[in-house]
Amino acid sequence: MANLRESSDKALKLLRTLPRVQIGNLRPNPNSKQNDKRGRAQHGGDKHGAGNKGSGQRQNFMRLGYETGNQPFYLRFPYEPYYKGHHLRRQYPPLSLLQLQVLIDTNRIDISQPIDIATICNSGLLTLKPAELEYGFQLTDHGLDNFKAKINIEVQHASEAVIAAVERNGGVIRTAYYDPRCLHILANPKKFFQKGVPIPKRMLPPQDAVAYYTDAKNRGYLANPEEISKERLVLAQKYGYELPRIEEDPQYEMLTAAKDGRQLFYGLEPGWLINLVDKVIVKPKET
Repeated sequence: MANLRESSDKALKLLRTLPRVQIGNLRPNPNSKQNDKRGRAQHGGDKHGAGNKGSGQRQNFMRLGYETGNQPFYLRFPYEPYYKGHHLRRQYPPLSLLQLQVLIDTNRIDISQPIDIATICNSGLLTLKPAELEYGFQLTDHGLDNFKAKINIEVQHASEAVIAAVERNGGVIRTAYYDPRCLHILANPKKFFQKGVPIPKRMLPPQDAVAYYTDAKNRGYLANPEEISKERLVLAQKYGYELPRIEEDPQYEMLTAAKDGRQLFYGLEPGWLINLVDKVIVKPKET
């Protein structure tokens, strides 16, 4: 009995020092459970995780859209005319007025010079991918009430409210088209200049974009300047602000700077060659 009492006392003393039994510290004894199967799945490991027969075992990855003999999705459903040519549609990545104001406030964009695709891409925060059918930037109205900068900017698409926000501050905005080759050049001008190739001419817009870029309401670069002046006044009356007089502005030359319809860079004509090593501009001889 004495031995039994001593053993029970030891057991109780041990229980006082051990942690409380919980689900978190319960586990089976070591090596008490053994897995009779190897590998994965329901076959006991005989397939080695590769499935059951056929091309699924052989890493013969099927083409996109193939449904192992079934009628594929794009044939099961009727044709939708809305999606015709969707893979060829031009995309315009958004650039909000709020983002533009932040770029200006952080000195990533110099507003004493005209702003175009090259200026925006050189900021280091925005990129353009012409290979993915991105044809320039679309200026959106997010942050419209907080935009206070006076700029001369060229984008590819802008709404009426955005145009009013820029012109209300005494700025100038234009919408212009660039073909894919010119977009590649403007997205990375340094890389192009290092090739030692003359600056090409900008192509004219395609037929479905001519109406947009010749409309003075959109401030198209192919529109009549006199009609643009009238539309500036009409827009000021519509939104209820007094249109600043650009002619009396000390930055008149910067605000009125504009590219020719075939020009890529401000101050650089097509056909000129830029030598970055010698820091010279090679111009063709006039004939």
